[in-house]
Amino acid sequence: MAEDSDLEKTEQPSQRKLDQAREKGQVARSRELSTFAVMIAGGGTLWVMGESFTRSLVKLLHNGLTLDREMAFNTALMAPRLYELSLDALIIFAPFILAVMIAAAFSPLLLNGWLFSAEALQPQFSRMNPISGIGRMFSTHSLIELVKAIAKSVLVGGVGAWVIWHYRDAFLALGSQTALQAIPQMGHLIGVSFMTIVGAMLLIVMIDVPFQLWDHNKKLMMTKEEIRQEAKETEGDPQVKGRIRSLQREAARRRMMSAIPTADVVVTNPTHYAVALKYAENGMRAPEVVAKGSHLLALRIREIAQENNVPILEAPPLARALHKHCELGQTIPEALYTAVAEVLAYVYQLRRYEKQGGARPQRPSELPVPKELDPAEQP
Repeated sequence: MAEDSDLEKTEQPSQRKLDQAREKGQVARSRELSTFAVMIAGGGTLWVMGESFTRSLVKLLHNGLTLDREMAFNTALMAPRLYELSLDALIIFAPFILAVMIAAAFSPLLLNGWLFSAEALQPQFSRMNPISGIGRMFSTHSLIELVKAIAKSVLVGGVGAWVIWHYRDAFLALGSQTALQAIPQMGHLIGVSFMTIVGAMLLIVMIDVPFQLWDHNKKLMMTKEEIRQEAKETEGDPQVKGRIRSLQREAARRRMMSAIPTADVVVTNPTHYAVALKYAENGMRAPEVVAKGSHLLALRIREIAQENNVPILEAPPLARALHKHCELGQTIPEALYTAVAEVLAYVYQLRRYEKQGGARPQRPSELPVPKELDPAEQP
């Protein structure tokens, strides 16, 4: 059962999955949004420049139907005349064509921004497989698209039929009106019909855009196994990373152990903690911690110190404070300067005693360790 749940696509797509899909040109797109944008751009252009279009078209129609005597008897002039009229028509409709082209090119920016994918342009011979093509024809996605097309046709066709029925008297009256009366009335009826159909298209867009976003997200859903595999690819295999961290800790421990023979003193708890300190007057601002550990590691630090004749001092409060508040390679806190200074003074006196003899120095017993630094003193 656990294996089955891992293979079910129940997880949201990761950002890496979304980026990979975008590189392949797989983003949510709404054809209805593009259609709506083109209709708005084209209708708006006609609405704003309608009067200018009308005058220009009337003039073009007049020029096209006017033939002088020379052109009537010289058919060779007909082709240049047709070229001139075609160029004039193209200039008249240029703003409309430009607005529609801009709307068609930039409408995708409204949903997922600009996208150019060379991979999407590469030929895929698998799409030429007739069996796969038949499967796509009868897939769930094709069924949904068919239902959408039928619903859109019914809605837009129903709205158009309602407009014609509602304004049927006005449409029938156009036949009995003069051209000067019928043209403005027809323009008004076309405008009303256009705005009504645009309203129906807006409703379709409001339904289609969320559906396309949901459908695209559903296609990119991932299984738990895919999530784990992606995590391994991006962040590395947890077992490998754990092994690397283990090796790093082992290497750091070996370096720490090799530094113990160079320490000046090892401060102990005596059994729970051990901290090795080193101080060089020329190169250090304050004593540094070169090794520290607890329990078995503390025991090993004491053994290495004994093997290399490094002095060991039992000072439980100081050992606890150093182990808690100091990291390897760091200098001790200023609050412990006085206590550590007493320890180092004892160590230097002990060395002089071992070399020159005399009175053996006394071990420091009551070291000035602030209670707020001693873990044992904390509630």
